[in-house]
Amino acid sequence: MADDKKKSLHVKTGDRVIVTAGKDKGKIGNVKKTNPKDSTVIVEGANMVTKAQKPQPMAGIQGGLIKLEAPLDSSKVMVVCPACEKPTRIKHAVVDGKKVRVCKKCGEQLDV
Repeated sequence: MADDKKKSLHVKTGDRVIVTAGKDKGKIGNVKKTNPKDSTVIVEGANMVTKAQKPQPMAGIQGGLIKLEAPLDSSKVMVVCPACEKPTRIKHAVVDGKKVRVCKKCGEQLDV
């Protein structure tokens, strides 16, 4: 029954994040995709893997080795505040009846 609950992440698609752990520690990129079910995110330019692609002539796909971003656990990334340009944790606050994300360091609102 615990799996039926809707999970949420501290990052959203389009957020600028910094990788805090792993082989790409310190890299900054934008979140391309989130997967709340697995608590994973795909960050541009981080966690690059090489995949062997079979050719598919009907679809016009050429075979060979392709590089693509693999999912990264959401706990390994921190949001970079657009106002103070620092990696930060976020807190939730209610502004004008809406729940928004706020920077812990400078107090600036992250959701526009």
